[in-house]
Amino acid sequence: MKTDVEILCNCEDMLGECPVWLEEENVLAWVDIGRRLWHRLDWQTGTLRSIGFDTALTAFAPSAKGGFIGAFADGIAPFSADGMRGPFWHQPESNLPDNRFNDGGTDHRGRFIAGSMNMARSGATGRLYALAADGALTQLKDGIGIVNTIAFSLDGTVLYTADSAVGVLAAFHYDPMTGIVGARRDDFRPDPGLPGTPDGSAVDAEGFVWNARWDGGCLVRLAPDGRTDRIVELPVSRPTSCAFVGETLVVTTSTWDFKEADFAAQPHAGALLRLDVGVAGAPKTAFCT
Repeated sequence: MKTDVEILCNCEDMLGECPVWLEEENVLAWVDIGRRLWHRLDWQTGTLRSIGFDTALTAFAPSAKGGFIGAFADGIAPFSADGMRGPFWHQPESNLPDNRFNDGGTDHRGRFIAGSMNMARSGATGRLYALAADGALTQLKDGIGIVNTIAFSLDGTVLYTADSAVGVLAAFHYDPMTGIVGARRDDFRPDPGLPGTPDGSAVDAEGFVWNARWDGGCLVRLAPDGRTDRIVELPVSRPTSCAFVGETLVVTTSTWDFKEADFAAQPHAGALLRLDVGVAGAPKTAFCT
């Protein structure tokens, strides 16, 4: 489907990820994992502020009590709007040198769900965790190569998540009251022939999943039954994730492992993209501390 795609910000990201709309601040925030940056774009003025961390921030969510909770490469910690990170609350994979955290987001009850990945591709050592309001960390799943996509159905009873190492985006039964992940659902089986590999996702107000396709150069909109509803081509080969601002979908992108010829062929790679999709996003919940 033909959809006009605009360049929202020429941020030259190496590995843009985890866009989050901060409505109270009128700010769109996201990370560049490759350069260890946290970007904050003022939606009204277009002013970009980029804050560096000593270790990469890979995913984050605003906290209901102010500030943010973040999955950093080597652990989970709170941080402030000006980029001051507090002590790590948890470093559950300090014994796994090939691992780092990757994607994250909140469930409907305000738990922060974050997953890790094996950077060396030496095994399925990634895990999925839930951080509760009392600060307790629970392991939800293991045996994952690369965790991507933390998204939920409109009623919060379905968890959508991907293992990008094997190219599978799946849906799991989820109990929002207890935070327990159940069995994989059989009623969500996206077409295995879709372009590229599943990366990050966002759910819209109609319950459809928008998934960025790494090396596929597109976004796909998937119905709750996994059916392909729409494919939107993009001017970059490596879109990484997406988020809603009203009926505008913003898309992060990557230049990871690009050669000179790749930069020449894709001048907008690494930029933040925007497109109007005619549907709003599902409500998001802040991390409840």
